[in-house]
Amino acid sequence: MSGQNRPPYRADHVGSLLRPEKLKQARQQAQRGEISREALTDIENEEIRRVVRRQQEIGLRDVTDGEFRRAWWHFDFLEGLQGVEGFRTDQGIQFHNVQTPGRGIRVAGKLGFDGHPMLEHFRYLKSVAGSSTPKMTIPSPSMLHFRGEVDRAVYPDEDEFFHDLANAYREAITAFYDAGCRYLQLDDTSWAYLCSTEQREQMKQKGWDPDRLAQRYADTINRALEGRPSDLTITMHICRGNFRSTWIASGGYEPVAEVLFTQLRIDGFFLEYDSERAGGFEPLRFVQRPDLRIVLGLVTSKFGDLEPVDLLKRRISEATKYVPLEQLCISPQCGFASTEEGNLLTEDEQWAKLSRVVEVAHQVWGEL
Repeated sequence: MSGQNRPPYRADHVGSLLRPEKLKQARQQAQRGEISREALTDIENEEIRRVVRRQQEIGLRDVTDGEFRRAWWHFDFLEGLQGVEGFRTDQGIQFHNVQTPGRGIRVAGKLGFDGHPMLEHFRYLKSVAGSSTPKMTIPSPSMLHFRGEVDRAVYPDEDEFFHDLANAYREAITAFYDAGCRYLQLDDTSWAYLCSTEQREQMKQKGWDPDRLAQRYADTINRALEGRPSDLTITMHICRGNFRSTWIASGGYEPVAEVLFTQLRIDGFFLEYDSERAGGFEPLRFVQRPDLRIVLGLVTSKFGDLEPVDLLKRRISEATKYVPLEQLCISPQCGFASTEEGNLLTEDEQWAKLSRVVEVAHQVWGEL
């Protein structure tokens, strides 16, 4: 089999990593005004250099900064768009038996993109990545609509909102490319919610048509990707919720598979397949493009128990009933810390999980 020069790689990962205790303490000190912003940045840089080296030592071809400068996987980026502001809420997002801290976002002005702190975050990652591919992760455009409030006085016309959203993201993608990014991942929970009977009912109660919403999101993402350079790989991670090792949505990909795999102009999908909540591999029958990579998230990031090699290889074999082996890759099903609190496993267990991904990729494909 010929070598794979472009991501996603045979052994890949979603992006976020457990925050080390030193970093957690420094962020709390900075919030209390006990250390300066510059001192916090120095500690962030030190810890990012450390985890980049660890990813390289394990054998991963791409590296991330672990999202170490963020509190949330999505809000931190979305609040940096023009017209978007964050605010405290009385209640957080309800997961299975646990709730996040109270945080929300709203569109209070016309959307746009005029620079972003995460551009500098990426530049630093690239500067320490060496020969590895630096991977940047940001929330999908869908998440601003799905998780945010929109002031109807600013956007009385929904079409105008989605038009401006796509344009803002197109400019963001260009800015990351100009900063040197060649591997960009869009993280998106909305598609998994659209697979959930319970969540679809909640959408209807809000006045949303789930099927129309899926098409609207697909169209917006595709418009955001218009004109992107040919050497920029863009993937999407679809998540069912990830906070303190808990989840929100259940249901297989069948309700959205045709739209996802036949319409979205994405180079690869990171799909959660670590539990029965994700359903079977049958929806992958809609994957018809020979250039589309499917990254099977077979290794859970929620708990420390290590999956057996034979089990993972068997599940990859099962997926080949629907997608050729040369289009498949393997990864954890999600990041290890979608928020700064992190999942309920140790750093050693995290690294063992990523090492297992590399080990299986070597045995199945003979390459990374």
